Amino acid sequence: MGLDPGLRRLALGTLLAAYPGPVPPDWAVDLVADGLAGHTLFGTNIHDPAQVAASTAALRAGRADALVAIDEEGGDVTRLAHATGSPYPGNAALGAIGDVALTRRVYQAIGAELAALGITVNLAPTVDVNSADDNPVIGTRSFGADPVRVAAHSAAAAAGLQAAGVAACAKHFPGHGDTVADSHHELPTVDVPLDLLRQRDLPPFAAVVAAGAKAVMTAHIRVPALTGDGPATFSRAVLVDLLRGEYGFTGAVITDALEMKGAALAAGGIPPGAVRALAAGADLLCIGAKVDADLVERVAAEIVAALGDGRLDRARVEQAAGRAAELAAWTRAAGPTIATPTDLGYAAARRAVRVEGVLAGLDHPLVVQVHAASTIAEGRVPWGLGPHLDGTEEIRVLAAEADPAALRRLAGARPIVLVGRHLHRLPGGPELADALAATHPVTVVEMGWPADWRPASARAFVTTYGASHANGRAAAEALGLTGRASS
Repeated sequence: MGLDPGLRRLALGTLLAAYPGPVPPDWAVDLVADGLAGHTLFGTNIHDPAQVAASTAALRAGRADALVAIDEEGGDVTRLAHATGSPYPGNAALGAIGDVALTRRVYQAIGAELAALGITVNLAPTVDVNSADDNPVIGTRSFGADPVRVAAHSAAAAAGLQAAGVAACAKHFPGHGDTVADSHHELPTVDVPLDLLRQRDLPPFAAVVAAGAKAVMTAHIRVPALTGDGPATFSRAVLVDLLRGEYGFTGAVITDALEMKGAALAAGGIPPGAVRALAAGADLLCIGAKVDADLVERVAAEIVAALGDGRLDRARVEQAAGRAAELAAWTRAAGPTIATPTDLGYAAARRAVRVEGVLAGLDHPLVVQVHAASTIAEGRVPWGLGPHLDGTEEIRVLAAEADPAALRRLAGARPIVLVGRHLHRLPGGPELADALAATHPVTVVEMGWPADWRPASARAFVTTYGASHANGRAAAEALGLTGRASS
C-alpha cells in the first residue's frame, strides 16, 4: 500500500529538497505540486540569470508559494557566481571594515539580486563568532571574533536581506565558530560551559531574532552542556528550550543539510535524521545537494512511519509544516524586487584591504598563487589575483612541492607576490614563504582568515579577509597590478 495522501503531503511540507542540473526535472515540480515545501539551489543549478529565473518560475508552476532557497553569503560562499567568484566581499571583510550600514546595503543588494530571480530564502548570514583561528569551515564566513561586532553586523545583514523581500536564515545555531572540525565530514564538539556559550556564541543569534530574522539554521555540532552526545540539530534543549524559550524566536527553524556526516552518521541516515530533527523542534528539513525523487519519498515515508509508531506526534509535524507555510506566505507578501547593477561590492572590498609594510617596487612581479583546497560549503570557486592582472605573469604551485630556488630563478630580478588562503596552515606554506622572503623581495597576500603568522623577511603582508572576485580585484588594485588606480 502507498502512503496516506494526507500524511504524505504533511510530511512533504517540512522538506527542502534539491535537484540536479539547470532545468527542474518533472519530478521536482510534481513534488512541489504534491506539497513539498520547496527546493534549495546549488551551483549545479546555476548557469545564468535568465535560466535561474526560468527555473524558479517552473517550480512555482507546481505551486505558487513554493520556497526557493540558496546559500548566497557573498565572499567565499556563492552559488550565483560560482563560475567566477562573488562580486561582494564576505562577512570577514565587512566585519573588518566595521561599517554596519555598509553591511546592510551589501546584503540588501544581494537580496535584491536573489528576489529578482525568484529566490525567496537566503541561507545566510553566517553569524557564528569565529573564535577558533583554524576553524576549517567558518573562517572568513564570519564577521569576526568579537561577539558584539558580530551581533551588530548579523542584525544588519538580516535586515538588509529582508528589506529586499528575501527571508534571512541565520546560521549555525548555537554557534559553529569554536570548532576545528568540519561538520560536513564529522561531528564537531564545542565542549564549553553554557555561560561561555551565552557570552560568546549566542549574542549574534539574539541580535538576529531581535531584528526579525524569519529563519534560523541548526548546527550539526555537539555541545555536551546542551546536547549530550548528539548534534544540536537533534536537541530539543537547543531548538525549543534555548532558541524559542530563552531567545523568543518564533520563525522557522531550518536544519543544515541532513546529508552532512555530522547529522547522518549520528542518526543512521537521512530519513531517520529527518524524524529526529522534527522531534527536536526543527520545522524545515534541508535534505542536501544530492537529492532525487526516491530519496524525498523515502524521507517522507519515514516521517509518516514515525507518526504511526509514536516517534513523532502529529501536532509537532503540523506545527513544523505550518511554520514552513508561514515562511512561504511572508515571502509571497514581500513581493519581487528589481535588482540594479552596482559596484558596491567592489568598493567595499577595497575598504577591507589591510597592508603591513611597504608596497613599493612591484613593477611586473612574478605572482605565485599557492593551491588551497576548498571546503564543501565553498565549493570549487575561482579565487586569487589572476583575473585582475594586467599582463603580469602568474604561476600556481602546491606549497609542499614548490622549489623556492626554482621560483627565484624564474622571477629573476623581479619581485615575487605570494598569494594564498590560510597560508600559515598549508603543509609547506610557511616554509615556502620564509624561504622566498629570505633572499628575494616578497609581498604576501593572505586571502583567508587572518592569523598572527608573518614571514620574517617579507616586504609587505596584505590581508583581504576573503577570496571573492571582489577581494581579488581589491588586492590587485592595492598592489598596482590592474593597470588602473584603485578608488
